Amino acid sequence: MSNKEAERAELHKTIWRIANDLRGSVDGWDFKTYVLGMLFYRFISENLTAYLNVQERKAGKPDFDYITLSDEKAEVGRAETVKEKGFYILPSHLFAKVRQRARHDANLNETLSRIFTDIEGSAVGTDSENDIKGLFDDLDVNSSKLGASVAKRNEKLVKLCEAIGDLPLSGGSGGFSDNTIDLFGDAYEYLMQMYASTAGKSGGEFYTPQEVSELLAHITVVDKAEVNKVYDPACGSGSLLLKFAKVLGHNKVRQGFFGQEVNLTTFNLCRINMFLHDVNYEKFDIAHGDTLTDPAHWDDEPFEAIVSNPPYSIKWDGDANPLLINDPRFAPAGILAPKSKADLAFTMHILSWLAVNGTAAIVEFPGVLYRGGAEAKIRQYLIDNNFVDAVIRLPPDLFFGTTIATCIIVLKKSKFDNATLFIDASSEFTRNGNKNKLTPDHQKKILDAYIGRESIEHFARLVDNSAIAENDYNIDVSSYVEQKDDREEINISELNAEIATIVTRQAELRTRIDAIVADLERDEA
Repeated sequence: MSNKEAERAELHKTIWRIANDLRGSVDGWDFKTYVLGMLFYRFISENLTAYLNVQERKAGKPDFDYITLSDEKAEVGRAETVKEKGFYILPSHLFAKVRQRARHDANLNETLSRIFTDIEGSAVGTDSENDIKGLFDDLDVNSSKLGASVAKRNEKLVKLCEAIGDLPLSGGSGGFSDNTIDLFGDAYEYLMQMYASTAGKSGGEFYTPQEVSELLAHITVVDKAEVNKVYDPACGSGSLLLKFAKVLGHNKVRQGFFGQEVNLTTFNLCRINMFLHDVNYEKFDIAHGDTLTDPAHWDDEPFEAIVSNPPYSIKWDGDANPLLINDPRFAPAGILAPKSKADLAFTMHILSWLAVNGTAAIVEFPGVLYRGGAEAKIRQYLIDNNFVDAVIRLPPDLFFGTTIATCIIVLKKSKFDNATLFIDASSEFTRNGNKNKLTPDHQKKILDAYIGRESIEHFARLVDNSAIAENDYNIDVSSYVEQKDDREEINISELNAEIATIVTRQAELRTRIDAIVADLERDEA
């Protein structure tokens, strides 16, 4: 195990212990907002301190350390720092300082509440206001969930400060480095995964396993060293978007990370996740609201890379809202997705937001591939206009909250052929705990087949769109890729001869047993 892996394993073990020690009476899924909120507070404190120390030391003050500065002296740099970082924290408000005093602060809840208000207030009236606003809303230090009395709540908050402060998250020599950022980001992802796995559907719908996120990101950037920006219309905690920073590199997403999320708590977690991965406020634009009926980013330049795992088969307004059929996102298909199943409404929205040279990879519920009615007509529009690049069948039991085998639909507006590639990756997994997992080798096999765009027996098949039209626009992978028959071939003649031998032997044994029984009966008589 490498140093980095050992460090990560130790970190995960510590986080697991902290979460279990601390949550107590607080429901696990609710409590994650406290753990993640405090983790965020520590991160922005250390990140800001490191940033200011670097600036001042470059300016000829080798011994400068922001944490030792008085609040009065620190005020001088407020405006400039907010312009650069998007927020400001006074030295006395830094996490490390508050932690030092926490055990002796009888009004810790009020102290934290005031500090969080001040941090958010530092961005008011500036370009970063919308990115900072409400980030601490879910870290309610006065909630009865933390305890029945102020003293009980403060006891829990002290434990929380101590525990988050003890996490081994600083760079090797205690400094703030790229490795520190990796560790904070990894701690966030691990917490989200941990809570998703214990919270079932309520947690799972906000979290896509990292190996699936990686596959989606890789698919959308084939042959690209950089993209203008990336987008997810149902971004949850933002893990899909942030995979591009890993796959391409931070500076290779030129204009940044864009998304929309309807759930307020998860919208806050997504913005926190951006900061925890050191994505500065001007490099992300996460909106709160219903993407289907009130989309943000309407006037933005189309996106070169779109990834999404929208909620499966949720209800939406559909044709009950007369405005939607004329909405330029949905009108081209001539019909709206059913009111009871919004899946293909998300697909049409994504297609509308996609750049001419872009690629979108969407995790879908398998029913959208073959159901009739309005969904069949939308598929007809997608196939007849040659927008479907590939359909990939994934293994079952990859996602938290469902065991169903999902699929990936890949969309493009510019293709070199008039065909659709079908990949059956349903067997590409290893069992890991109580879930299936795509290993790097499985991801590579799928990606290689996608890039190769050729038929591979029992795994991939390139099908002309005219053949899909003849099959009533059914795009279910199993209709085109024949599964390998792993059943053992049996020679019937040999089997019959073997059965005959067994029957003869059985008859002989019965005769001998009958003779033995008769002998015993004679002896008894």
